[in-house]
Amino acid sequence: MKKNMGGLDRIIRIVLVAVIAGLTYFKVIEGTLSYVLLGLAGVFLATSFVSFCPLYTLVGLSTCKTKA
Repeated sequence: MKKNMGGLDRIIRIVLVAVIAGLTYFKVIEGTLSYVLLGLAGVFLATSFVSFCPLYTLVGLSTCKTKA
């Protein structure tokens, strides 16, 4: 797996994970929507830790800076 996520992209995903977790914890979102968003948050967290997003590979996108 070649890294295809930049630092800003990773930070944005981690912030989104924190927001989703907070909204679920304080019961702002409940039910099926909370489970779906928590699943998406889990994927965001995992991909930000490994700096690789499979969806980026499918569309040919890379936010990672290239070395000169």
